[in-house]
This record gives sequence, C-alpha cells and structure tokens, in this order.
Amino acid sequence: MKQLFIQLFIFLFSTSIFSQAKPMELITPPYLKKGDTIAMVAPAGILKNRKRVMDAAKNLVESWGLKVVYGKHMFSKSHHFAGTDEQRCQDFQDALDNPNIKAIWSGRGGYGSVRILDKLDFSKFKKQPKWIIGYSDITAFHSHIHNLGVETLHAMMGSSMQDKPETIAETINTFKKALFGKELNYTIKTSKSNTKGKATGELVGGNIAILASLLGSKSQISTEDKILFIEEIGEYKYSIDRMLQSLKRAGYFSKVKGVIVGDMTKIKKNTTPWGSSIEQLILDILPKDIPILFNFPAGHEPDNRALILGRKVVLNIENKYSSIIFN
Repeated sequence: MKQLFIQLFIFLFSTSIFSQAKPMELITPPYLKKGDTIAMVAPAGILKNRKRVMDAAKNLVESWGLKVVYGKHMFSKSHHFAGTDEQRCQDFQDALDNPNIKAIWSGRGGYGSVRILDKLDFSKFKKQPKWIIGYSDITAFHSHIHNLGVETLHAMMGSSMQDKPETIAETINTFKKALFGKELNYTIKTSKSNTKGKATGELVGGNIAILASLLGSKSQISTEDKILFIEEIGEYKYSIDRMLQSLKRAGYFSKVKGVIVGDMTKIKKNTTPWGSSIEQLILDILPKDIPILFNFPAGHEPDNRALILGRKVVLNIENKYSSIIFN
C-alpha cells in the first residue's frame, strides 16, 4: 500500500499537478481583411463632444476597406463615464458575442474599464477570439484577456484622431500593419539610460497605474519569463515610485526577462523635488541584470506604435540601436 502511494505521488508530480504548469501558448485572433467589421465602444471615459473625432477614426479605418459600427451607448454619459456600468457593459458584451464583429476598438480610455470586467461573459469570445484594441485604461482588458489565453493589441484608439494624421503617421501605420497581420518590428536609437542585453519572451503590460490596481485580482498577469512594457501619464514621480514598488513587492520584477519603458508623459512637479530623473527612478527598482529599453514610442504621446501583447518578442539592446522583433 505504501509503495502504491509513492508511485501515485510520483505520477501526479510528473504530470505537473503538483509542479508548475507549462506556459500557456496564447491564441492569435484572426487578422482582419477587407469587408470585416470593427465595433467601436466606450468602456471607460465619456466621449461627449467627441463625435467628430470618432467619425474621423471611423473614416480612417473604413478607408482601409473595413466597416465600423458604434456601440449603442457610446456617446452616453453617466457622471464620469460613457454611460452607466450596465450600458458600457452591454455594448462590450454585444460586440464580444456578435460573430460578425472581428475586433473591438476602444474610443478612448480614461477610467472605468475595471468596473465592467467582472460583469462580462467571455465564453463566446473564448470560442471565437477577436482583437481587443486600445491602451491606457484598456490595460485592464489586456491583462484580463491575457489570462484567458488570447493576444490583444496595444494601439491607437478613436481619440488618437484628435491629432492631425500627418503627426501620427507611425501610430496609424503600425496599427494598420498589426490589424492586417503585416510584419511588425522596431529599431530605435539607444538611450544612454538603457541596460544593454538580449532577451526573449511574451510581451505583456501597459499602464503602470492599471497594472498596480489589478494586483491580487484574477486579472493580475504573471511576468515570469516575459518582457514587460510600461508607460504612464499625469503622475508625480513619487506616485510612479509607489506603484512600481507595489509591483516589485508583488514579485513583478523577480523573474521578468526584460523591460520596455514607453512614454512617461506629463509628469507632475511636486513641491518637494524627487531628486533624480524618471529613468533613474525606474532603474533603482528594476533588476540590474536584465535588458531595459527606455524611450520606446508607445503610450500617451502622438507617436504611439502598436504592440501585440501576448506575442513572443526578441528584445535586443545594443550600443547605438535597439530592436524589438515580433515572432
């Protein structure tokens, strides 16, 4: 009997019931083709007085041969949000469940996505995955859906069209490439703050504040053996430090393979100076033995390059140039 128990234990251990599971291979939603339909929704902040901008985004994508439909409540308002939680949830749920919708594109971020995450039913989405697109507050969706095993697209939103198309040419170009499944690779000049090196792993991440807010929930992502992307807007340096310290204490950086730092936009000045650059603040928190890339053009600046979250990338940081290659 004792020998049988030992054999059973060895079997269970070898089949990973007691050991760590192998990394999940994420599903790539079908790339779009001419004639496909995108649903534009507002899962967070209000779009009051922004219909002209949303129409410009709609016209842009339709010029590529796609169709765009607006969520029923997209231009609604409920205090801070684009409609009540129930209305915003309904628009997102309708888009998730409609087999004719091939991608869900956020009109803007702001705040509010996390309020509807647990109200959504992803059962049909998991059977028929589609691209979820956006950045900033949409990090909540990126993280949650990463844990469902599906890639997502960190890219421009409808609100990006408040800028003139010629000033956001790379934003538009890389978004189109990602949507249609064209090759997506980047080479940029190396920053003096970078930590040189090479690493390979799934790309995850997004807005720092949202990543920190998801700690301890089922939407918290694992960064083990992955490449982490981070960006932020409108925060004090001490606030960024506090959020990064929270992520560090939660183990975010203990087994990460590399870090890509995007835009750190509109950093506020406190009455008590922080005393170091934002780059040094980040370097003081991250591990010393991993490649760290600064100044990657993604986040809240006009030049917001598309990133496929959940896709394996090769991050290579050298003396003059650094590259991100999507596999």
